[in-house]
Amino acid sequence: MADDLPDYYFRVRENGAFVFRVDTENRQRRIDMEQIAVVNIRKSEIKPHGDRALSDEDIAAISDWMAERAKLIEHRDIDDILRAVDYLNTTTHWAQSRATESQLEEVTDALLLAMHDLRTVLVRKTADRLLKDG
Repeated sequence: MADDLPDYYFRVRENGAFVFRVDTENRQRRIDMEQIAVVNIRKSEIKPHGDRALSDEDIAAISDWMAERAKLIEHRDIDDILRAVDYLNTTTHWAQSRATESQLEEVTDALLLAMHDLRTVLVRKTADRLLKDG
């Protein structure tokens, strides 16, 4: 197992990760993880942990991870939105075929306001895109 471990471990957090160097080359053959940096993906920041100086290899590995993580987050965002579209469709079917009057009364205002807000943003963004491209 220790032979298959990566050189770095990224403990993911909301805006990035804590970066650890993985060490298995010690006398006890234990896995040691030493924190070397903190990463903020939104700000594209790599901050060394404590007084540590990061090597070029460290920075390259962290930068590669940041690029892959950004792609993964972007993919997940689109996937979440497409799931929301599916959920809107199932909600429509529920409202049309199975919802009781009291259930509809409970959710209608919240749904209408959320859909109006979404529609307003989408129309505005579409108009901005058309004006920019045209």
